[in-house]
Amino acid sequence: MKKSEFFKVTLIASLICLSPLIASAAGRPGQGRPQGPPPEAIAACKDKSVGDSVTFTGRRGETLEATCQEKDGKLAAVPNNPPADGGGRN
Repeated sequence: MKKSEFFKVTLIASLICLSPLIASAAGRPGQGRPQGPPPEAIAACKDKSVGDSVTFTGRRGETLEATCQEKDGKLAAVPNNPPADGGGRN
């Protein structure tokens, strides 16, 4: 195999191996956390107004007292006492 052919094969193999990693990193800004309010927070404020108090179940099954606020153009429940760890997923 010529050097130029070897280089092409190596380059293609490298791109094939790295493409899932590149796609994964590009699709998950913010360390894998979804952007915007979680669906639970949006659902808690359905048919509510800004400033309304609500209670909803968080992603880990915890009960959260919250206030409806507009976030990212959507009305969503923002916990009054957010979890110390930021509430991110494990």
